[in-house]
Amino acid sequence: MIEIYADRWALVTGASSGIGAEFASQLAARGMHLVLVARREEPMRELAEDLHTRHGTRTEIMVCDLSEPDGIRRLVEDVEARGITVELLVNNAGFAVVGDVDHTEIDRILEMVQLNVSALTELTYRVLPGMLERGHGAIVNMASLAAFQPVAYMGAYAASKSFVLHFSEALWAETHDRGVTVMALCPGVTETGFFDVAGVPGWLAKQKSQTPEQVVRSALRGLEKRRQSWVTGWKNYLLSLLVRIATRRTVVKESMKYFRPQKKKDKTGDAS
Repeated sequence: MIEIYADRWALVTGASSGIGAEFASQLAARGMHLVLVARREEPMRELAEDLHTRHGTRTEIMVCDLSEPDGIRRLVEDVEARGITVELLVNNAGFAVVGDVDHTEIDRILEMVQLNVSALTELTYRVLPGMLERGHGAIVNMASLAAFQPVAYMGAYAASKSFVLHFSEALWAETHDRGVTVMALCPGVTETGFFDVAGVPGWLAKQKSQTPEQVVRSALRGLEKRRQSWVTGWKNYLLSLLVRIATRRTVVKESMKYFRPQKKKDKTGDAS
């Protein structure tokens, strides 16, 4: 499937680092041109220069905060104004918030839901009709292994990824016979700055994880198979099945041990 994408355009959100930047790199190696979208311009420019040197890739850089009102509409209008037809959309932009209810910043949670759910949904619906009209194209929506279960202390994040999973699988069913693939990508723990942004710096070092290269390479295999969802890594796949066997109470209780906030000690050394 990917072979037909040579000399066509991919739009990758959250492209300044991590999995987004790796998608750009591997797609460029397969002959695609790129629209890179993120809030930070300099990392995207450095990436674009590197990809052009290595692969001769044409790259358009669009600095955009997709969580802002009207941001998606302006982005799509800008892409169309540049005469670009998006063959592959990678909805990678998103973040998590970890913490207990007592210390949750409501505005930060709402910003996360806006980006993880609303922006992804709007961009998908704005790009998908053109793909269906042409009879080809693909969309990769970033879900997570967390999409398969509730996760204590990051409940809104896990719920947002459950939305992405179900939304993408439903669209896959609607579009699969019309030459278009919509796939939910469900990676597990990955070596990026994700957990630093989420508010649990240092957590990644204690976990077994995949590299962005492994995640994207696996994702492209799933896309070639035209799968409706794809869990990266066989261990992660087994975990996604195990949570369906256990009771929901057991699953969410077990999730508490991963991100339970550490109790702070006062000056006497007592926990509070």
